[in-house]
Amino acid sequence: MASRPSPVPRPLVVAVVCLISVAGLLAGCSVSDATGTARLRVLQLNLCNSGMAKGCYTGRSVARAAEVIRSENPDVVTLNEICSGDVDLLEQAMRQAHDGTVVGAFQPARNGRTGEPYRCVNGEQYGVGVLAYIARPYRGHEVHAGIYPAQDPADPEQRAWLCVDATGVYYACTTHLAYTSSTLALAQCGHLLDTAIPQLHARHRYQPTVVSGDLNLRHGGTPDVRSCVPADHLHLHDGGVQQLMATADVTIRDSRSISMDRTTDHAAFLVTLTIPGPGDPAH
Repeated sequence: MASRPSPVPRPLVVAVVCLISVAGLLAGCSVSDATGTARLRVLQLNLCNSGMAKGCYTGRSVARAAEVIRSENPDVVTLNEICSGDVDLLEQAMRQAHDGTVVGAFQPARNGRTGEPYRCVNGEQYGVGVLAYIARPYRGHEVHAGIYPAQDPADPEQRAWLCVDATGVYYACTTHLAYTSSTLALAQCGHLLDTAIPQLHARHRYQPTVVSGDLNLRHGGTPDVRSCVPADHLHLHDGGVQQLMATADVTIRDSRSISMDRTTDHAAFLVTLTIPGPGDPAH
């Protein structure tokens, strides 16, 4: 990477939300009580760790990500442009940051030429990941994932989406959309938010849902990322292509960017949310 990324503007809330005061929320603890609200801190990371993108690959982004995880204690980490082994390493950092259940999930992109998982230069599978801390009581979790039906036939990397279903608490999802065509990225975004996630709600259960990732789309861009965000969803961005969307029962409390010390070409994007607890009628 040739230079330090320029400062990222403070993220803007692209929905009118009423921030609420939540009593009793403690640092490092997701759930306040069985009937109240729960704090959820979501950290988005694009680590550019495949080894293929020479302009941003440094080989140091995973170590820096572990530092950020240990210092910030996020409840959910969404990971883009990673190798499969990176999930295990960063899951260890999450376990150091939390006393409780931490789960990790990985979904490879697909190689459109072979039908096999896409590979990093080191031979590991390449794709997206989610790390999730699930506060007590742990009721189990499931992993849901898929490959988008719309793909660029000229690009062998076929893009994927991934969700961790923390039973009785939330869905935490991520994706890394096509970079070769913003129109195609918008179609993939629409599929995730209008088809894939509603199907999860219908087939399994409804829960507060957060989607965070590098969408290769911008607020105010052409096309505008807001074109694929459902009208009842909340939306934030980091001033660039990293976006967060959430269902209407989620409340946005705060957001900020964190330097990755030139180990990758994207700053980390940390958003603090509150979600309804299991005993809340809104859940």
